[in-house]
Amino acid sequence: MPLAEKKLIEQIRRSARGGESVVRGIGDDCAVLRVPSGHELLVTTDFTLEKVHFRRDWHRPELVGRRCLTRGLSDIAAMGGEPRAAFLSLAVPGDVPQKWVNRFLKGLLDLAEEFKVPLAGGDTAQSASGIQADIVVVGSVPKGKAVLRSGAKAGEGIYVTGELGGSAAALARLAEAKPVGAESLRHLWRFSGQSRRLGVPQARVAVGQWLRQHKVATAMIDLSDGLSTDLDHICQESHVGAEIEAEAIPRARVGTGKKRVALELALHGGDDYELLFTSSAAVPNRVAGVRVTRIGHTTSSAGMRLIGLDGKKHRLQAGGWEHFKRSL
Repeated sequence: MPLAEKKLIEQIRRSARGGESVVRGIGDDCAVLRVPSGHELLVTTDFTLEKVHFRRDWHRPELVGRRCLTRGLSDIAAMGGEPRAAFLSLAVPGDVPQKWVNRFLKGLLDLAEEFKVPLAGGDTAQSASGIQADIVVVGSVPKGKAVLRSGAKAGEGIYVTGELGGSAAALARLAEAKPVGAESLRHLWRFSGQSRRLGVPQARVAVGQWLRQHKVATAMIDLSDGLSTDLDHICQESHVGAEIEAEAIPRARVGTGKKRVALELALHGGDDYELLFTSSAAVPNRVAGVRVTRIGHTTSSAGMRLIGLDGKKHRLQAGGWEHFKRSL
């Protein structure tokens, strides 16, 4: 059973570290943040829900905590911003041991320390069913300089960072080892218990800032729901189409033989937290030490098309994660 609320809050307060953007953190009704002169605020929020994004019997608590914060940091990265503070609202059932909560917090706070992002507040509660964590990350960006999804123009290159499909492939392997029903697998698709080399996707904050500072990215989004779905978001917001090449997509290599993951996983798997962006400028093949690959171009005609491994053009539909899809 978790600690009583006051004791849990005090434990979190002792573990959380301050930062230059936090005037007043945990301990008052609101945090007080300092925003740099000439900057605008960025605010993002993301749920992490048991049996939707993770399972206690599949995923280490530290990994769940790290991924919880990664999701918020990745959104800030996609705007070219700098994270300033994080806020965690955590609801746990009475049967969750305090050890699980401690390990979850350790994963989240270790990542917060890596990015120098203070945990400045939040809330705790008892959940009637399942663990529920809501992460809010506040960032900033110079006034008028945020990289939006709506800035792409026809004829620009389409680029991605890193490799795609590794998290989805890891989850598929885990599901094969521990069979679950089709419905459960669908819900768990986004939240692999294993990952690439470091065990968790990395928020590309430094890459996003470089692309914004050098005026390279015209539109940008983080790849949380899958390449096909997130590219469709840019197309919809920018009123352009897209044509990408299957052979150009940097598919992750997994397993002892380092075989590339299936194309379907790279297109629709999600949970990669890489950056997808468009650009009319010259783009280096590495930014902040991260590989960058051109995978296609935007078009004036609506819709997305995939040049398949067979060299033929195929209509590409958004096939990544979407909540409430079954109710449509």
